[in-house]
Amino acid sequence: MSKIKGLLRNRDFILFLALLLGLFFGKYARWTESITLPALGVVMTLSTMMISGSIFRSPKSMILPSLIGIAMNYAVLSSVILLLNQMIIHDEDIWRGFVILASVPPAVAVIPFTGFLNGNVKFSLIASFGGYLGGLIITPLMTIGLLGTSFIDPIKVLTIMVELIILPLVLSRILIWIKADVLINPIKGSITNWGFFIVVYTVVGLNREVFLSNPLSLLPVAAIAIASTFLLGWIIEIVGYFFHIDPKTVSSLVLVGTLKNYGLAAGLSLSLFSRQTAVPATVSTIFLIVYIIWLGYKNTYKKKKQNSLQPRRI
Repeated sequence: MSKIKGLLRNRDFILFLALLLGLFFGKYARWTESITLPALGVVMTLSTMMISGSIFRSPKSMILPSLIGIAMNYAVLSSVILLLNQMIIHDEDIWRGFVILASVPPAVAVIPFTGFLNGNVKFSLIASFGGYLGGLIITPLMTIGLLGTSFIDPIKVLTIMVELIILPLVLSRILIWIKADVLINPIKGSITNWGFFIVVYTVVGLNREVFLSNPLSLLPVAAIAIASTFLLGWIIEIVGYFFHIDPKTVSSLVLVGTLKNYGLAAGLSLSLFSRQTAVPATVSTIFLIVYIIWLGYKNTYKKKKQNSLQPRRI
């Protein structure tokens, strides 16, 4: 029984379960489509509760990490996604999906994954916060600028941004202020994981025909997903070590510079366009899971190697 409870709290298991159920029992996804945005709102609220109010007491110390977060997630990652999108994607719906993916802020999972990989949590926290503040301006400007007002309603974009970024930030401050975070913290991880479950299951389920009937058509999408995570992350790591940046901060830079908020991108795609437009976010989510497992394995291997090199006490 305890093993079952452990699995139901395990992030990787929950996400894989969402993928499998979406592929083989995706016909029910039309019933969960309407709760995708509310589920994302809950996830965003709980994730931003990790942003301590003490951070805001020293605004000067926030400027550089915030700017680095914006630069890594938009100037670096978005540029890579948009460049590859322009080069190899010819389907209009998929192309729009990657534009939306490039426009969204860092993944909410950057902060918990930083802790998981023993990175610089404070840096990731401020960098992610900077990414979301920048996203309030960059996301609507990029989507409207690249897709045009003839395709999307600017008011709808701004409304969704308020629902999924501003409102969760405000609600998280209120929950902390009324001390509700003490009650929520023990179950926050489970709620966040199952919130992601709803999003992943819905997006995969709505696009299951594409995955099952024509998987080869997803190869260009998969190529961009791999290049923007594994390849770009490796480059960021090499550059970071070349400039002798602290390894913990390098881990944070890798995460901020390779992970987009795929759930938000999927929600925007479904709300603004079609199921097909959400395919890039869906495929990227699959590779996100594999990428994080790979980073965790690599981090464990490094630890074991370092421990083996330490002199033993006699």
